[in-house]
Amino acid sequence: MKLSVHTFVSLDGVMQGPGGVQEDPSHGFDRGGWLVPHSGEGQLEPVAGWFGKAEAILLGRTTFQMMRAYWSQVTDPDNIVATALNHWQKYVVSNSLTDDDAAWGKTTVLRGDDVVEQVRRLKEQPGGELQVHGSWQLVRTLHDAGLVDVYRLIQFPVVVGDGKRLFADGAVPATYRITESQVVNGGAGAVALTLEQTAFATTGTGEFVVRDGRESTR
Repeated sequence: MKLSVHTFVSLDGVMQGPGGVQEDPSHGFDRGGWLVPHSGEGQLEPVAGWFGKAEAILLGRTTFQMMRAYWSQVTDPDNIVATALNHWQKYVVSNSLTDDDAAWGKTTVLRGDDVVEQVRRLKEQPGGELQVHGSWQLVRTLHDAGLVDVYRLIQFPVVVGDGKRLFADGAVPATYRITESQVVNGGAGAVALTLEQTAFATTGTGEFVVRDGRESTR
């Protein structure tokens, strides 16, 4: 399976608590729900397509608990996000959740200090995508381990200022290519991007120079 990461992100890279004030108030974050005033009809349309590619869902503990509280209430059979989260195979990374604590459809708890290796083994299984949604700390761990094959982002034209960022300082350098892009109308507008990894561990460097009066690179 490919491992793909999905999130909403602000212009300055914040991914924390986009959907509600109390969604993720950790570290004193008081700007939760920043996405809502900037959304409009059809703006989150790409999300259904994301879940349509999923074989299984992988979540961090905080995102798991937040999603379970919300999506377990959605019983509309035509809502693919609710169907995926309520009924498909899920994995949650946690050393504190018991199996009873994690009861939500087909859920398996990944425990221990070898989470990266456990995820690597999941990726070796056949099928569609192993999808991570939200899960800031888990995403950073998987990115730094070189396990993320695809990023799917919806970026909103708003600067949040503070909050957990998708790529905070110290992230391992990597190079991606944009394979899909779409300007999503509605509200203030947004850009949906799909990025696939091309090379890990280096972004390469260079500089612009002038040779014989012409601009060039080296």
